[in-house]
Amino acid sequence: MFLLTNDDGIYARGLSLLYEELSRDAQCLIVAPEIEQSAVGHAVTIFRPLMVRRATKNSKFLGYAVYGTPADCVKIGIKELAHKPVELVISGINRGANVGINVIYSGTVSAATEAAILRVPSLAVSLDSHKEADFTYAAKFARKMARLILKNPALCGSAINVNIPCLPEEKIRGVVVVKQGKNNIIESFEKRTDPRENTYYWFSGAYKAPADKIDNDVNALAAGYITITPIHYDLTDYDLLDDLREVVDKNNLWGEHQRVSSTGTGLF
Repeated sequence: MFLLTNDDGIYARGLSLLYEELSRDAQCLIVAPEIEQSAVGHAVTIFRPLMVRRATKNSKFLGYAVYGTPADCVKIGIKELAHKPVELVISGINRGANVGINVIYSGTVSAATEAAILRVPSLAVSLDSHKEADFTYAAKFARKMARLILKNPALCGSAINVNIPCLPEEKIRGVVVVKQGKNNIIESFEKRTDPRENTYYWFSGAYKAPADKIDNDVNALAAGYITITPIHYDLTDYDLLDDLREVVDKNNLWGEHQRVSSTGTGLF
């Protein structure tokens, strides 16, 4: 069984086409947010009950609508709603790319990483368009990726993040496996005033113009490539680990803690 979810909501077009395509290969269960949950990251619901209802479309069972986050959907889908073991979790097809720093904020990607935490292979799929678009090719590519993951156990250790250019199939330049980009987002707030003269702001942001090098997901996607990036919930900066350990040991932080505490001054 495949578990399908997203962050655009249970009635999103991308999820519907994903279901149609993947149902050719496996039984699929939709467990998705009741309402849009874009940019909620890896939030989970802990201070209120998690409401779940059976959703229908054209008088037929569609799936389970969860009044919660994408990570909630994966948790309850795997542990409570699926009547058999889940072989693969697929999150998407998201409207809008999830590359670079956006991966941290993405509900779509967080659903896939939640599955990885639960030791279930997972895939996040996004289409690089915030407007209404044709998800047909993206759904077909998601099917290819699902087959690839299940046939290769080595790919099941982390979530796979896929981003597809919003281009006609013949104009896509190819498929590349790349790292997550670190490109800075140019953030801005548009200040407005409502009819009662209250001030409010709309947040927006865009990536800087990409470099020619396509060794990361931001640049490669902008250049017209489908990007595939393995991601993991382990946020440890391993490059810094030894240096930080050396600095901490050298400065004897615990001894300093005892000394400062005994005087009643300082930060500790």
